Amino acid sequence: MNEPSGWRKAPGGAGKLPSMTDASAQIASKLKALYQALENEPIPQHFIELLERLDAAENAQSRP
Repeated sequence: MNEPSGWRKAPGGAGKLPSMTDASAQIASKLKALYQALENEPIPQHFIELLERLDAAENAQSRP
């Protein structure tokens, strides 16, 4: 069977591993760190208030 582009056999022929350049690995690592930092950021109060107003508007529309 043909191997997907970007894949190579591991040394010794045991299994297949994706080939990743050093630049790609660095980009992936930095993106992962950035997204992890964003996960820890608090939600801005004005965004919470907006969500509460949207919930209230939806609830008001659903009432007969």
